[in-house]
Amino acid sequence: MPARGRFPERHQKRFLLQMPSHVKSITHRGPECLGAITAEKVNAMKTIMVAMDFTERSDRTLRRAVLLARQFSASLAFVHVVDQEQSHRAIDNQRAMAEQLLGELAATLRQTDGLACGWQVPVAEPVAGIVGASEELAPDLMVIGRHQRQLVKDAFVGTTAERTIRTVACPVLMANSFPVGAYRRVLLTTDLSDCARNAVTRFTQLDCIQSALTTMLYVFDAPAIRLAMSHSIPADDREYYIEEERREAGRALAAFCVSTGLDNVEQVARFGETGAASEILAEASRVDAGLIVVGTQGRSGLAKLFLGSVAEEVLRSADRDVLAIPPPGNL
Repeated sequence: MPARGRFPERHQKRFLLQMPSHVKSITHRGPECLGAITAEKVNAMKTIMVAMDFTERSDRTLRRAVLLARQFSASLAFVHVVDQEQSHRAIDNQRAMAEQLLGELAATLRQTDGLACGWQVPVAEPVAGIVGASEELAPDLMVIGRHQRQLVKDAFVGTTAERTIRTVACPVLMANSFPVGAYRRVLLTTDLSDCARNAVTRFTQLDCIQSALTTMLYVFDAPAIRLAMSHSIPADDREYYIEEERREAGRALAAFCVSTGLDNVEQVARFGETGAASEILAEASRVDAGLIVVGTQGRSGLAKLFLGSVAEEVLRSADRDVLAIPPPGNL
């Protein structure tokens, strides 16, 4: 185990030696981002905050953030939080190392990509430090990596990423997959609530799906199927009832899409037989979506679709990127 107060040597090597070459390989791949954005709309995002922990997970987080910054001509703000629950010596060592690593990374990005970069190294509880930095920076987007789970603690309060997403005011992109190009398929989720409408509106304002094939998914409930005596319903009647509910859900979904200006996307009303989160993940797999978009509050007959139970399960279980969009006035 490395001595407390110092970054593991292998992580120092990755960021001091390997990261510049990673950045150069990104630079020569061309425009890769959340969809292909036209040149006249490159200012849709001005500041992208990147939460860094100097582990291998930060590699994909950094790659995605750089792709987005290049596409939108946005500035990057790197944030690494030094945990305050340790000795003063350990804090000083970690802060000095983080300042060095982020300074070298920012210099490389300025030289190779012409990107404006800044960084902060607050000393705080990790979530509080990230939230505080986001309040100060007011980014248009935050990019964060999946965090390793601590079984007992996370069962009650969630991972650092999940707790951050619950709290901040800006959209948060959890980078789960290794970026290899633009998102070709995007899955938007809705429970038809005002919060879901806000999430879709904020997502379209990012202007991220011009060339991506987009699916709008509504996971609907069929209440009678969940009654105690539902097993006595004949199979034909059960199927007829579900199809009636599907048609009604489809009409409601179509009206929702019209109200958000996305009536030209693929619309899917899917029965939540195995639970909303499972159905969302199954649909993402079916359409091979590289990105799942969820709101962070809402209502649903199945459960709280948006953070709450369902969105948290999607965030914890997805093997692809998830963009979580909070309601107005989240803080």
